[in-house]
Amino acid sequence: MPNAAAIAISGVTRRFGTVTAVSALSLDVVRGEIFALVGPDGAGKTTLIRLICGALALDAGTLRVDGVDVVRRTAAVQASIGYMPQRFSLYPDLTVMENLRFYGDIFGVRAAFAERARSLLDEFSLAPFVDRRADALSGGMKQKLALACTLIHSPPTILLDEPTAGVDPVSRREFWRILYGINRAGTTVFVSTPYMDEAERAHRVGFIIGGRMLDVATPRALKDGMRGDVVEVACGARGDARRALHGDPCVRSVEIFGETLHALVGSAEESIPALTRRLEAAGIAGATLRRIPASLEDAFVARLAA
Repeated sequence: MPNAAAIAISGVTRRFGTVTAVSALSLDVVRGEIFALVGPDGAGKTTLIRLICGALALDAGTLRVDGVDVVRRTAAVQASIGYMPQRFSLYPDLTVMENLRFYGDIFGVRAAFAERARSLLDEFSLAPFVDRRADALSGGMKQKLALACTLIHSPPTILLDEPTAGVDPVSRREFWRILYGINRAGTTVFVSTPYMDEAERAHRVGFIIGGRMLDVATPRALKDGMRGDVVEVACGARGDARRALHGDPCVRSVEIFGETLHALVGSAEESIPALTRRLEAAGIAGATLRRIPASLEDAFVARLAA
């Protein structure tokens, strides 16, 4: 019976010397979903993606992509997926069209190349730049070209490693608009990202830290399942306020979020008066404290603090 998962990971481990980058990790990615992998630098995101696409060998466990064993049939998996690494990996001296043609040749896209290339260029708004060299493109356009090359052979599953890192917010939104369109057409999207606002757009999210998967659920379920309340603290001396609140017994964690602090507590109603008094005792007057809905980043911090 064929595996129903686009990506099936079972007990996967990968070590680099004495460091375990991915540890006994299991995960099923459903066909046709956008799955976002979220974690800090060094959490194991890139290693996991490279294991899935067969670029690294497993130390333990099994891995299948669209029902094909990655270890036993590595070449077949690599021919059928699309992989976009974290760093821009196209040829800077080649034009947009030349890069597309090069990747088309690699994947054996010949008779259908012209039609496929034209479709991608139009969809990604790259058609006016077909003769421009890749190194002359903006950061956002480079990422769109890299994605177009990833999709030239119409793979059913694509793996994207932090594709919008370092890209401006407008280009990030445009990139995700394109991803939605690809996904609606039936492509499974597995994407790692350092941006929680991007993870919110995925169907499901996996929190990874230290090579282990902490939680996997929809963004809403991760937020709703968070134990405790989030108290927003608005004041001028954020650093002093954070230090003052960090030692309070009712505060599980307190982090800087933009111009405010987010304190994770058991009950906002019970904690706000005590936290206000603690800030005043530390010489921090005029702070505004209120309970706010949890963000996905709050849920991640709460999971780490559990």
